[in-house]
Amino acid sequence: MSYKFPSPEWVESFYEQINGSDAYANAAKTWEGDITLVIEGSAGIYLDLWHGKCRAAEFMADPDAKSPEFKITADMEKWKKVLAGKLDPVQGMVTRQIKLDGNLVKIMKNVKAAQELVRCATRVPTVYE
Repeated sequence: MSYKFPSPEWVESFYEQINGSDAYANAAKTWEGDITLVIEGSAGIYLDLWHGKCRAAEFMADPDAKSPEFKITADMEKWKKVLAGKLDPVQGMVTRQIKLDGNLVKIMKNVKAAQELVRCATRVPTVYE
């Protein structure tokens, strides 16, 4: 079964992938911070990430409904590239293809965790409409 991106079902599957990933747990064992991934003109995905686990994941019709430590914003085409493994999100932030509201230095210190988080997302069977 494939899940529409973004949707509550996609977010639930992403949550399961994160919490089932030993690689993410190891890479993110010192990470503390919540994030909203914003798909411009569409929706948001809120993640409460804490020491290698995802404590909460929520699909948000209004991506401004929460005030996370980090907000990462891109259009649908950029998110498709990230999910296809064709755009590294940290590189996207540095080159301003992806907008970051938050401390880039903290992200740069946790690049491996960010990469593993993306790997978890790429394992969600995804369709776009």
